[in-house]
Amino acid sequence: MNESIHGERTASELQDRVTELIEQQTAISEVLRAIASSPHDLQPIFDAILDSATRLCRAEIGSLRLSEESGLRRVAMRGDPLMVSHFRSSVAVLAEKGSLPYQLAASRLPTHIPDLTALEGDYRDDVFNTVVVKAGFRTGLFVPLLKDNEIVGMISLGRTHVQPFTDNQISLCRDFAAQATIALESTRRERQYREMQSELAHANRVATMGQLTASIVHEIKQPITAGRTYVAAALRFLDKSPPDVAEVRATLACIMNENGRVSDIVDRIGALIKKAPPRKEVVDLNAAILEVTALSHSEAIKTHVTVCTQLADELPRIQCDRVQLQQVMLNLIANAIQSMSGVADGNRELHISTASIEPEGVCVAVRDTGHGLRPESLPRLFEPFYTTKPDGMGMGLSICLSIIEAHGGRLWATRCEPRGALFQFTIPAD
Repeated sequence: MNESIHGERTASELQDRVTELIEQQTAISEVLRAIASSPHDLQPIFDAILDSATRLCRAEIGSLRLSEESGLRRVAMRGDPLMVSHFRSSVAVLAEKGSLPYQLAASRLPTHIPDLTALEGDYRDDVFNTVVVKAGFRTGLFVPLLKDNEIVGMISLGRTHVQPFTDNQISLCRDFAAQATIALESTRRERQYREMQSELAHANRVATMGQLTASIVHEIKQPITAGRTYVAAALRFLDKSPPDVAEVRATLACIMNENGRVSDIVDRIGALIKKAPPRKEVVDLNAAILEVTALSHSEAIKTHVTVCTQLADELPRIQCDRVQLQQVMLNLIANAIQSMSGVADGNRELHISTASIEPEGVCVAVRDTGHGLRPESLPRLFEPFYTTKPDGMGMGLSICLSIIEAHGGRLWATRCEPRGALFQFTIPAD
């Protein structure tokens, strides 16, 4: 009889342990999914970690604080809604340096306080008044978040009754703290990578604009020259006796138009050169492309390249960063013009077209009649630092690819017969 009872108890304990392990594995999977799906947003990750920690450690509430210069700032809190609301109103968001939470984190070890009312020392009155009396907690667990032994935050779990956390629960909370640290580091590296990518993209824009300096100067010089001609004409009309006021008014209107042209060109150049964070908006794709072709117009004339555009009407709406999209076009057009500069025989033609495609959205094609692409270079064309130019850095096409992929599109290149190259990219419809 005793053996039968002992066997049933053992089987029940094993079943409980298996259930507990499955719950832990499920919780870890949920956190990993949150990390994978929110590489730029830590809040869903912190919420998933605290949800799992409070549930599996049988706590009524959990909070997560991140380290900053003035102390530990609470950034997330999960648990019983009533308790969370009560805790928010009674416990400060910032645990300043010198406070009990900060001192506990400074130990760099998990701190388990089975009964907060039994706490002794300098912090007893403060803890009793804020945590025990106001928030209603009796048992606390505090686990620091560490990176290379540096304190980056802390996870706290609380119970409203005296019930010590088990060794398994403390170990599990340490695992969740490690996951939070990994998420923080992953996001920091992702942000650092994006900042470096933005710096490279900006440098590439400036370098590409430098290649088109002569073209840009010519584009600005044209309306300035025209404006000067109109000023001379206006003066002649004023010298008439009587002055021809109607002609002066018409001439001044022409001067205003030319001034507007200069202003537009300078604004476009400024937008491309300015270092600004990415901003997605609804963009008129055809208009954005025409602005870039206008900047490269004189360079095309100087190198005897004929530019043809075939832009489709009523393209689907697209949401993108206008400057980044124009950077891609600027690179492709500059590369195409440069590839045709060494063509001695035959026409030098640059074809730019847009089309609506299903189901992707829109497709932009840039085709030239240069020497074309070597078969062995195609697989490596978009690799960083790979270049076929004697003076190239090998970053332009790599940056273009990262921009298009960041917008959910594709960028690829094709050899044309008998010569030339075709670059195409897609942008999803809004």
